[in-house]
Amino acid sequence: MIDLKIVREDPDRVRASQLARGEDPALVDALLAADNERRAAILEADDLRSEQKTFSKQIGKASPEERPALLEHAGELSTRVKAADAQRDAAEQRYDTVLRSISNIIEDGVPAGGEDDFVVLETVGTPKPIDNPRDHLELGESLGLIDTERGAKVSGSRFYFMTGYGALLQLGLLQLAAQRAVANGFSMMIPPVLVRPEIMAGTGFLGAHSDEIYHLEQDDLYLVGTSEVPLAGYHSGEILDLSEGPKRYAGWSSCFRREAGSYGKDTRGIIRVHQFDKVEMFVYARPEDAVAEHRRLLGWEKEMLALVELPYRVIDIAGGDLGSSAARKFDCEAWVPTQNTYRELTSTSNCTTFQARRLQVRYRDENGKPRPAATLNGTLATTRWIVAILENHQQPDGSVVVPKALVPFVGTEVLEPK
Repeated sequence: MIDLKIVREDPDRVRASQLARGEDPALVDALLAADNERRAAILEADDLRSEQKTFSKQIGKASPEERPALLEHAGELSTRVKAADAQRDAAEQRYDTVLRSISNIIEDGVPAGGEDDFVVLETVGTPKPIDNPRDHLELGESLGLIDTERGAKVSGSRFYFMTGYGALLQLGLLQLAAQRAVANGFSMMIPPVLVRPEIMAGTGFLGAHSDEIYHLEQDDLYLVGTSEVPLAGYHSGEILDLSEGPKRYAGWSSCFRREAGSYGKDTRGIIRVHQFDKVEMFVYARPEDAVAEHRRLLGWEKEMLALVELPYRVIDIAGGDLGSSAARKFDCEAWVPTQNTYRELTSTSNCTTFQARRLQVRYRDENGKPRPAATLNGTLATTRWIVAILENHQQPDGSVVVPKALVPFVGTEVLEPK
């Protein structure tokens, strides 16, 4: 959730953020009104409780003749206290509902607009010309790497088997990402992929896109779409020591997405699927360090893309295309020859203190006072990378050259047609 102090002191900034996201700026005024109502209700309930406490002492000192009248008044006062408590609780609930409905305040410099209004920050590498390129699924099937037909037979559409060298390629890609993460100071984690509702809600994923998430109703648990979720919950309710710098974790997990509303989009192959594996970076930092840390995460993503020898571009995502938790997001998009365009392989987001406020993750400032931490996340490798690797490294004879950094994991330099 956003910082209420900013809303009180600079509501125009929050309204501008809402407008840039294409969301309702009137929620800011609704929040201010709910905050005033909540504070008035708290004050009234506290005053009545103080009066009740004082009056109770008078009853203890009263004479037998005075006591019946005082007890009658005490009963009336008790009724008023209960009503005030109920009013306070209702006001608190209304306030919390409005507060949680407002997305994170975007950073200065975030492009305005929607999905197509991103800004290209840099383009790295030049796509090599490929005559009549085969797409990743055709290559994957001919090389014995991907089996979507049997995936659909076993689990339904948008499921698949990674087979033979395909399985080794995925494991190698993720192992390379894990090694790079450790080398850059991250602690590796294999987190649970089922989380409680309060953890999923705390990360901001139960808002507008909650229909993307698999929910196990009988257990009231959610399957994660990214290990960002359990890693964000890892320190929930804790006060962290960030005196020596950010806490960095890298989570390796399977991820699950319903892909609701995406019917007909990227249904071929493994671009948009219900299950995939990913190594995700997650950082807890002081708020004043978050912008610099965000750039570091982007730098580590770029290092990984260089290791697998892919041409790509970096884009600054527009406000209207940000998730509710992100104040800013950079994507790295790799060139996909058969689509003649760039497609997202990584995202890194600065969520400032938005998630930490919900999850009660704090650190102590220089005066020892607990304050909300900032959280950031970034993709280091996913199954989807295989799409770009196969298509960009294909040869005229149908083989695929394995990027040098992955050869030790895959066990061969060239993937040959079966």
